[in-house]
Amino acid sequence: MADLLGQLEALAKGAREAIGSAADEKALEDLRVRFLGKKGELSAVLRGMGALPAEERPRVGEVANRVRDEVEALLAGAKSRLDARKLEAELAGPPIDVTLPGRRVLPRGHRHPITRATEDISAIFARLGYEVASGPEIELDWFNFEALNIPPDHPARDMQDTFYVEASTLGDGAPDGSVLLRTHTSPVQIRAMQRLGVPPVRIICPGRVYRSDYDQTHSPMFHQVEGLCVGEGITFADLKGTLAAFARAYFGEGTRTRFRPSYFPFVEPGAEVDVSCSICGGTGRIPVRAQGQAGEPPQTRRCGTCKETGWLEVLGAGMVHPKVLENGGFDPKRYSGFAFGMGVERMAMLRYGIDDLRLYFENDLRFLEQF
Repeated sequence: MADLLGQLEALAKGAREAIGSAADEKALEDLRVRFLGKKGELSAVLRGMGALPAEERPRVGEVANRVRDEVEALLAGAKSRLDARKLEAELAGPPIDVTLPGRRVLPRGHRHPITRATEDISAIFARLGYEVASGPEIELDWFNFEALNIPPDHPARDMQDTFYVEASTLGDGAPDGSVLLRTHTSPVQIRAMQRLGVPPVRIICPGRVYRSDYDQTHSPMFHQVEGLCVGEGITFADLKGTLAAFARAYFGEGTRTRFRPSYFPFVEPGAEVDVSCSICGGTGRIPVRAQGQAGEPPQTRRCGTCKETGWLEVLGAGMVHPKVLENGGFDPKRYSGFAFGMGVERMAMLRYGIDDLRLYFENDLRFLEQF
């Protein structure tokens, strides 16, 4: 026992001297491994305890624990001293001029075109007095469909097939879809009306939506911006003026709008909204060469963007259905309103000339660096 105790005392003394003269953190780490590592000096001493009588082992173990604690404390104290010395050296060095411009170590990133389009759309409607609202992407069937005048047997559900998180069954065995991934951001309209309680309501709700679709022009996950305006005396003329102002702000001052009758379950009447093609100026034809000297008419070619119609479909809109107002907690005899919705991917495609929806999600730097 006396031999082991002597070895432990010698180990402690050697640790005090070595740690006290350590010059840097690497030296400290080497000393930690030397004294306390699995193959270190302390472990080598403790392996000799097996040859001791049982009554002598507690005494050696007590001393070994004391030596271990002392070495650990010495290492921690030495590290603190080295850190303080390093800090003092930095403070004593030349000052840092915080007014100097930053250095570009890495290349700048690029905002995704969907992000750019969403922010631009939101900023335009913010200037028109709309606030941004949000809601859950995992939605209840009632908010996503039934509250928006789309009952379980409505054909519109076929056009908005989605991903069901938790599906119960109706009497005929068809999925009820009590919990699902939302197919549009329209559920936020119901939630906003219930939250605010009293008109006027002016919101836009950008966000991700999901449908079972994937091809050149469809993605199972995409982005929408929907808007809602509810109050007393809101008319279709207010809807037309709002969307015309938005189109001019987003596509350019010369942009014209056109409304075509259409059907959506949650609005009555409903309309598809077109804007004049920004590529051909609404003419349907693109000039190939100017008029010649001999009075020849200018040559033109068909505009492939608008397919020679001069118009581009951009969104759907209409006056809020009375049943939707009731589900939102508003009296449809007193209040009226309009709603509209657009796909952000399509809006960005029209603005930036992108011809394939899948480019948005491939993370190709050659594509993203253009924005």
